[in-house]
Amino acid sequence: MKLIRSIHHLPDLFSKQGCALTIGNFDGVHLGHQAVLNHLKVQAKKLNLPVVVMVFEPQPSEYFMGKNAPARLMRLRDKLYYLQQLEIDYVFSVKFNRTFAEQSAEHFIESWLVKKLNVKFLSIGDDFRFGQQRQGDFQLLQKAGIQFGFGVENNKSFLFDNQRISSTSIRQALADDDLQLAEKLLGRPYRIWGSVAHGNKLGRTIGFPTANIHLHRQVNPVKGVYAVKVILGKQQQYFGVANIGKRPTINGIKQILEVHLFDFNENLYGQHIQVEFCLKIRNEIKFPSFELLKTQIQQDVIVARQYFQL
Repeated sequence: MKLIRSIHHLPDLFSKQGCALTIGNFDGVHLGHQAVLNHLKVQAKKLNLPVVVMVFEPQPSEYFMGKNAPARLMRLRDKLYYLQQLEIDYVFSVKFNRTFAEQSAEHFIESWLVKKLNVKFLSIGDDFRFGQQRQGDFQLLQKAGIQFGFGVENNKSFLFDNQRISSTSIRQALADDDLQLAEKLLGRPYRIWGSVAHGNKLGRTIGFPTANIHLHRQVNPVKGVYAVKVILGKQQQYFGVANIGKRPTINGIKQILEVHLFDFNENLYGQHIQVEFCLKIRNEIKFPSFELLKTQIQQDVIVARQYFQL
């Protein structure tokens, strides 16, 4: 799989052969996304076309809404990992800025889809909106397909227990602390990936050293204290407790993910780890003292160990 970050770096293959394209945030790369992409791969194979996924950075809601945007399920790097597992040929990451947002729907179709990408087959949701003031819609794309000679298909929503599988429904499940439902909709447990960075090292002063991951997100879908599995390197698995939040006891400002691994004393700085959220233990609260915080963490550890039967 190849990542394309600029319209100027599109391969010559597109101008000569064309492509099969889908467009969206693909936040979470959940079961619904996977079904859409697998179907697109089948159609592309029939037409002998490369498969292209167009995503946006930042996501449009983040551009327009800033800190009020819905929580993102995963960063671009994680999204690329799962798209690669699905054997997508190209991911075209478009910078979503003022210039892109203010172009007309017609200009996007003619300049981007037709001239630059040479789309031959387009799979898109029937609720997809694009262009200045969201003027473009599925019907406009259908008309353009007839005019410019590319096929347009509605990638219908997929259901699980009569519930539409969507990034929104997964965010709601996580907000409701329903990790099991989130796992069913994602097709895998909810995880956060990141590199371990140096923190203020306060955890070790109360007997609970932590691996710290800076989240680099505007909003996160999970908050509080969790029992977690941590995967290191080549599938080495450990258990622990994690806190994700602003750490109000020390008057923290930025959200951070802190993970305390059980029976572990190795150096993790700089390593890339996966944190899998298994059980919500409690919400994050501000304690009057570090001693009370230490007592609570001891209880959190007991709950997590019991959950994992350790």
